[in-house]
Amino acid sequence: MARAATPAAARLLSAALLLLVLVAAGRRAAGAPVVTELRCQCLQTVQGIHLKNIQSVKVTPPGPHCGQTEVVATLKAGQEVCLNPEAPMVKKIINKMLKKGSTN
Repeated sequence: MARAATPAAARLLSAALLLLVLVAAGRRAAGAPVVTELRCQCLQTVQGIHLKNIQSVKVTPPGPHCGQTEVVATLKAGQEVCLNPEAPMVKKIINKMLKKGSTN
């Protein structure tokens, strides 16, 4: 037979559930990613940047998240900059970074 819960146990269970809901809501509000965003990352692009200022380059091909190729350069100062993938200077930067990566 099932035993009836005591009022103290019921309060403890209610407090535990409330705490669980608050923690979950707090994590979401703090910016914890729930799912990957399905949108373009680059809203504005620049035509080029000097190669010596770039630490790394990430090229994201078109897909369900975004219909265009995106080129994101991480600068040595820690900033991320979106580059125009059609700009001649950006194409040169990508080729140099690919050659540099293949020699390592």
